[in-house]
Amino acid sequence: MGRYEKVWIELVLFLITGWGLVPETVAGSRVQIVGSTTVLPVASRSAQMFMESSKIRILVNAGGSGVGIYSVAQGRADIGMASRRISPDEKKRFEKSDLLIHPIGLDAVACVVSTEIYQAGVRHLTPRQIAAIYMGKIRNWKEVGGPDRRIVVIDKERHRGTRHAFMQYIFGNASQRTPGTLLVTGSNNEEQAKIAQSDSAIGMLSFAWINEEVKAVSLRDKGKEFLPTWETVRQGRYPIVRKLNFITAGEPEGEVKAFIDFVKGPQGQKIVEQGGYIPIGGIFQP
Repeated sequence: MGRYEKVWIELVLFLITGWGLVPETVAGSRVQIVGSTTVLPVASRSAQMFMESSKIRILVNAGGSGVGIYSVAQGRADIGMASRRISPDEKKRFEKSDLLIHPIGLDAVACVVSTEIYQAGVRHLTPRQIAAIYMGKIRNWKEVGGPDRRIVVIDKERHRGTRHAFMQYIFGNASQRTPGTLLVTGSNNEEQAKIAQSDSAIGMLSFAWINEEVKAVSLRDKGKEFLPTWETVRQGRYPIVRKLNFITAGEPEGEVKAFIDFVKGPQGQKIVEQGGYIPIGGIFQP
């Protein structure tokens, strides 16, 4: 089974858990989880496995990293999912909530293009070129060695963790505005679909969402070329790597702690790896 098919299975699991459609026989405490769509497949599959041997009912919903952090800080969720760090503004805003980070895996973010553009010769880009595309200074693929075709620039909603990691590397500013953007998307799944449907798009995706219809380009920076592969990520040579996190308000206890421990344990880390990410132990970590 390919990664693309596995992702769709995981999204089905999300719909099952996200809307509370768990077996009626499940009784007892409830854990509410919300946030990053990058972390969501891991949380959903882990919840399904955890509930098979527990009376704890786990509900998983998406919304983005910012929504996950906000929901936990406001007491609207027990666990927030975030594929980025807590920003300085969030730390200040939610100081009284005592937000704690629990890493559960590692992910990488790639600059991706439509397959047609990749096959036409755009196999690598520099951060300066990517920045110019998103700022609207480069509008045609022929300016970076591609076909004479207008660039369809796809960005993500500003609270998305994938965007934060990508923009931090390209601009040195996780919240950079991009006037060259033609389309703003939400989840990785949504952006993947939009890029695949286009013959001239550029965007950003978690490694786990790259397939034959969406190609990752290499990054050329300071005389080096960074290949977008899991091998370069594991070796610490790929520059856009971020931790996948669970967020809690204070030290987790009871059923919340039990679930986090499960995801960080052998069974949960196997789910992390099956989801196309890297387990938290035994490799380079940024």
